[in-house]
Amino acid sequence: MESRDLLLTAFDNVEEVVRRALDGIDPALLTARLDPDANTIAWLVWHLTRVQDDHVSEVAGTEQAYTADGWADRFGLPFEPGAIGYGFSSADVAATVVTDPQLLVDYHAEVHRRTAAFLRTLSAGDLDRVVDERWDPPVTLGVRLLSVIGDDLQHAGQAAIVRGVLERR
Repeated sequence: MESRDLLLTAFDNVEEVVRRALDGIDPALLTARLDPDANTIAWLVWHLTRVQDDHVSEVAGTEQAYTADGWADRFGLPFEPGAIGYGFSSADVAATVVTDPQLLVDYHAEVHRRTAAFLRTLSAGDLDRVVDERWDPPVTLGVRLLSVIGDDLQHAGQAAIVRGVLERR
């Protein structure tokens, strides 16, 4: 199996968890919080998708779907278009108001499509390319992609857990 095939499978898994977390969800649950400072499902899915869009587009040398394809306007959130949710306060999470689960699903699907298209161009040797020298040791493409997968799966799983808890209240 090629390295890119493993990466494609991992990103497919992220998309599957995102879709399941949002499938048939009551839109009111998207912005509900387990406690006053907890992350919402809307924020978790928006954030994980923004991180994937930001990080993969950077290493692919393309513009983010969020800005290139009008997603920032569709979401209409009160943040700069380059915001990805990193370092957001509780108030910022509360301001991430998304009431249409399909908007989240569609944005994630577009980012997934772009990610998969990029991954299909890679060879095993490409994964050793240094993409970020701000770290010691410098970050390679393979490490960056694995970092995105890990972060995405954690947040997608959190969204699924939050949904389950909210539905049982």
